[in-house]
Amino acid sequence: MHSLSLPTWVIHVSSVVEWITAIGLIWVYGDQPDRRQWKSLSWGMLPALISAMCACVWHFFDNAPSLEWLVVVQAATTFIGNSTMALAGWWIWKQGQQEPIL
Repeated sequence: MHSLSLPTWVIHVSSVVEWITAIGLIWVYGDQPDRRQWKSLSWGMLPALISAMCACVWHFFDNAPSLEWLVVVQAATTFIGNSTMALAGWWIWKQGQQEPIL
C-alpha cells in the first residue's frame, strides 16, 4: 500500500463508494414504471466500477508486476463501461422521445 498516499487512497475508495451509491440510486429511480429505461444505465455503469476496483487492487499490492494484467482489464472495462453508458444514455434519450409531451 506504499504506492499511494493516504489522501489518494481516500479519494480512490470514496470514488468507488460514490459510484456504487450512484448505481443504486439510479436503479431505484428506474423502479418507476415510466422510467424503466434508467435501469439500463445502472447496468452500463458496472464495467466502470470493475475498472475502478482493478485500479484499487493493483495499487493495494504496490503495483506488483505480477498483477500488470489488471491494467489491461482496467483499460478494457473502462472502454466497455464508456460504451455501455453511452448506449444507455442513447436508450434513455430514445425512450424520452417516444413519450407524449404534456
